[in-house]
Amino acid sequence: MLFSQSVADATAWVSSLTPPFSFPWLSAHHSLIAAASEATTSEAENSSLIFAGVLLSLVVIYFASKLGGELCARINLPPVLGELVGGVVVGVSALHLLVFPEAGADAASSMIVSFLERTGGLNPMAAESVFETQSEVISVLSELGVVILLFEIGLESDLQELIRVGPQAAVVAIVGVIVPFAAGTAGLTYLFDVPAVPAIFAGAALTATSIGITAKVLAEIGSLSSKEGQIIIGAAVLDDVLGIIVLAVVASLAKTGEIAIANVIYLIISAGVFLVGAILVGRFLGPYFVALVDEMKTRGQLLLTALIFAAILSYIAAAIQLEAILGAFAAGLILAETDKRRELEEQVLPVADVLTPIFFVVVGAKTDLSVLNPAVPSNREGLILALFLIVVAIIGKVVTGFTVFGQPGINRLAIGVGMIPRGEVGLVFAGVGSASGALSDATEAAIIMMVILTTFIAPPLLRLVLKEPETVPGSEPVETLSESKPE
Repeated sequence: MLFSQSVADATAWVSSLTPPFSFPWLSAHHSLIAAASEATTSEAENSSLIFAGVLLSLVVIYFASKLGGELCARINLPPVLGELVGGVVVGVSALHLLVFPEAGADAASSMIVSFLERTGGLNPMAAESVFETQSEVISVLSELGVVILLFEIGLESDLQELIRVGPQAAVVAIVGVIVPFAAGTAGLTYLFDVPAVPAIFAGAALTATSIGITAKVLAEIGSLSSKEGQIIIGAAVLDDVLGIIVLAVVASLAKTGEIAIANVIYLIISAGVFLVGAILVGRFLGPYFVALVDEMKTRGQLLLTALIFAAILSYIAAAIQLEAILGAFAAGLILAETDKRRELEEQVLPVADVLTPIFFVVVGAKTDLSVLNPAVPSNREGLILALFLIVVAIIGKVVTGFTVFGQPGINRLAIGVGMIPRGEVGLVFAGVGSASGALSDATEAAIIMMVILTTFIAPPLLRLVLKEPETVPGSEPVETLSESKPE
């Protein structure tokens, strides 16, 4: 009681004081508390608006991916191409619904930020901070999407099939990597004076082959089990493996911004050793992985354990200056050799359906196709680059069919045409190149145009050069893609 009375008396005395007997430090203290309180409130409001911006961005991404994917699926084109085109429409090239600071955009150019200012009470002074943070969150989700994509590609690959396809497929795959890479890099460097690192990145993007697109067409025309079909599929699978290694090496070079022979040799050796070593160790640990999953009783035991394994290998790859996606691909290859492969493929699909479209739409959204507008004189360089890459992309793969040996009467042109589509693998190159900052706007747009065009023209060309076999009474039924997948 005495203490309470003393405090009350002291408070009343302080309140009765008038200048010059006031305490400036006390007023300053109250001002600081008020400012801190206002800052905390403002920070909480901004956090809420950042989350709202992320939600709106996801609405735009998923809507664009599904609309574009559905339209492409109805005209017998891969849905992933629709996701890319959807991203272009909602991105910096058209609607500005999804734009990013690294592409030169700011809060004033973002339609989502403008919508938050009108409906969510976003303070224009805080708009730039909200825009940058929201964009960073979407970019992180996009990177997770490409990791899951490469994990899924690895899971769907078959090491035994790679061994069985024989030397013909190996030759086709190796030539299909070396020729377009060398021609693209040399052409961009010596004909167009493109700096070394961007030229190498663009050349690397030319090495990709989309096995999914080619396999779908081969299955539709009943040629998946033909000699041509087996060589194409085997070469495309091996091409993916070589392409991922090339991507890991080139992306690591892009981080340093310079090319040193010793560094290139180190990266190539480390990528090869990592991939082979991870597979060998993974084969040894495979039975223990299966036993561990079988012993677990909680929900999601297989999926989460597999994702932990993929994340560990991705981290190791990143820690030795390679790309995390190489680790994810290796994890997929390893787990594809276990008894849990089919079950894991089914469980990964929903995760991929959520995260992978973010990657493809973001790649499209960051691509400024206006740099290819021929009406603007300064843009003609990018258009010429795109035309050059498209020509090299087609010729560089067609010639691979004529390297097949020991197969008289085989349709070599069909094998070369089957290697043309870049699809989702080419987009991975473009996305990683964009994120690394190694590509100029014109070079990035040229790569995207190359991916789009090669993916569009490959299915009809393959149907043209590899005609559907006539149905013969009593013959075996036409093989479908699902039936042809190795167990």
